[in-house]
Amino acid sequence: MAERPTLKPWIEAIHAYVPGKSKTSDGRPLVKLSANENPLGCSPKVLEALAGKHQPNFYPDPDATALREAIGAAHGIDPARIVCGTGSGELLHCAVQAFAGPGDEVLFPRFSFSLYPLLAWKVGAEVVMADAVDYEPNVDTLLAAVTPRTRVVLLDNPNNPVGTWLPRSEVERLHAGLPADVLLVVDQAYAEFLEDGLDDGGMELAARADNVLVMRTFSKAFGIAGERVGWATGAPHLVDALNRLRGAFNVTASGQMAALAALSDPEFVRCARDANNASMKRFIDDLTALGNHGVRCLPSKANFVLVVFEGDLDATTALEAIGEAGYAVRHLPGQGLPEALRITIGTPDQMDDITAVLRRLCEGAA
Repeated sequence: MAERPTLKPWIEAIHAYVPGKSKTSDGRPLVKLSANENPLGCSPKVLEALAGKHQPNFYPDPDATALREAIGAAHGIDPARIVCGTGSGELLHCAVQAFAGPGDEVLFPRFSFSLYPLLAWKVGAEVVMADAVDYEPNVDTLLAAVTPRTRVVLLDNPNNPVGTWLPRSEVERLHAGLPADVLLVVDQAYAEFLEDGLDDGGMELAARADNVLVMRTFSKAFGIAGERVGWATGAPHLVDALNRLRGAFNVTASGQMAALAALSDPEFVRCARDANNASMKRFIDDLTALGNHGVRCLPSKANFVLVVFEGDLDATTALEAIGEAGYAVRHLPGQGLPEALRITIGTPDQMDDITAVLRRLCEGAA
């Protein structure tokens, strides 16, 4: 007989999620360009809504009724087909937990959101990563990796950490190639950063297919990451599955109020998108000038850029120098990208600082 409770072996093998760094090793604070937070903060309407207008001694609405109605109105979705969660992470976990377990496979592109492997391991499922093509997710390699044991396919679109985006035709082709009993989860955490007119068709698939869920979050463009609010939509039986597994009072009262206020200010989101895209274009243009030193920026539809170091300057040296300049960015050896840094788009001045550091390093290595 064991002397203490014994962990399930697949849980014991898990390494906890590692958040973006915010301090140096000696405790000095860093400007955090490692967590894809919104440098503009949030809408003033959110701050007004959070200014002591709720009573924390009462439980929140367990069904987030008003928030689901507002999301439904904004996206043309029946609120009954929407479920809210503690960030989209809770709902991603529920989706995998509902449909995968020991002996099953959870499939996603090789370079994807670092939470995805944990979702599979938590339920004892096997992680399968489809090969990327020049870092980008690829529908052909995803479909080639499907087996009779595949239960869930996770697709972050735009992708994190690469920043690439699959268009509607490719998402539809992926869905059409999957068996009907495989759940496709389209994780659109960064969708609000897409230019007008770009749409991967995920919402339409979720509206008509029995095996598609779409996930969204308020953490990125809306700027309320600290309130932990996300949502999902799909067929009624899929939403029912998530409701069975999510926390009973999962979205706090303040989170619901903040998300409602954020939805009421679409102009803030447009401004955040436009500022992000302008700063990102300038940053990429500046770093492209360093291409002869082996520094390459991958095209991004999100609020970060993956910078790949393919010359004499390596990612570890760049990381250390950027840290000395007061900034935290994301090094990704644990995701198979030791040669890359994911850099969140901050203010124009912050991006100029990062550019200056990398330019100095490149000139010194020449």
